[in-house]
Amino acid sequence: MRARAWIGGAALGLVTSVAAASPPMSWADAHVHYLNFFQESDGMAALLAAMDKAGATHAVVMGTPLQKTWSAEAPQRPRYYAGDEAPLYYYSATDAILAEAWRRLAPEQRQRLFPFISGFNPTDKNAVDHVERMLALYPDVWSGIGEILTRHDDLTALTEGEVPRADHPALTRVYQLAAERQLPVLLHSNITSKREREPLYSEELERALTDHPRTRFIWAHAGASASVERFQRELPFLREVVERLLTQHDNLYIDLSWTVVDDYLLDDGQPDPAWVALVERFPTRFVVGSDLLGKFDAMAETAQKLQRFLNRLEQKTAARVARENLLVLVRHESPPEGGD
Repeated sequence: MRARAWIGGAALGLVTSVAAASPPMSWADAHVHYLNFFQESDGMAALLAAMDKAGATHAVVMGTPLQKTWSAEAPQRPRYYAGDEAPLYYYSATDAILAEAWRRLAPEQRQRLFPFISGFNPTDKNAVDHVERMLALYPDVWSGIGEILTRHDDLTALTEGEVPRADHPALTRVYQLAAERQLPVLLHSNITSKREREPLYSEELERALTDHPRTRFIWAHAGASASVERFQRELPFLREVVERLLTQHDNLYIDLSWTVVDDYLLDDGQPDPAWVALVERFPTRFVVGSDLLGKFDAMAETAQKLQRFLNRLEQKTAARVARENLLVLVRHESPPEGGD
């Protein structure tokens, strides 16, 4: 069991005053990959069925901007990007595959899904041209940009080409276009490497936030990573860095998904009081997600974990984090009154 950070008596009283058991609430999944690293998917019908089972009214969906190579030397096709040492390369058709699948849905089904553009190389200054091309080809489809994959430990190491980073010059025009079109940007940027016990890459994210104040950034799983966690267990500085960045940059939002749920939000299955207090301090700046990859059966299990955390929040905060904040971001609405 991890040692809990101490928080003030008033905040602790706030946390414990909320009923431990609440009825399941509807939520919106802020992070679903419709396609995996082989551009495969269980399909839209499976996604919508999983959402219904999990109680998710809406979801942000995106392709996967990388394709895993099946090399001639491999005796069988790898099952995941880390299955062998073969490289990955950028695959722009992921956006067209997603857009066409979305367009084939009935209108009422389309309204539940918010597609994001992801199929570009974040180290190529031509990247913005791809985004503009997708917006022109499918003008009725897109609600955001991302997941932009930068600083992703083993995935970065296996990807052909230059190392991507949050403040790469190739992303400048992408961020500018996102601000002009009011498209939120979902950005993956690990807070550190697998071995350094300091926020090694946080300055790259900070420069992007500072240089593009009109761009709304959603930081994927708060910079946490399963590979980093396997090497270092809990990062003691993660919550403090998130709190500082939220204080200093009002264009930053945090995606609570993937490893940050099990390793930080929940401690032995119970909500961590320090993270509860942080979310209560910034009630309009967090969204929740599953980060599923082409297969969607696990969405209900993710919903159950998130529910345990949401149950410890004040009712108004829980509703915002579970659903309202995401809808504000993707529908270009004003945030709820009385925010942070």
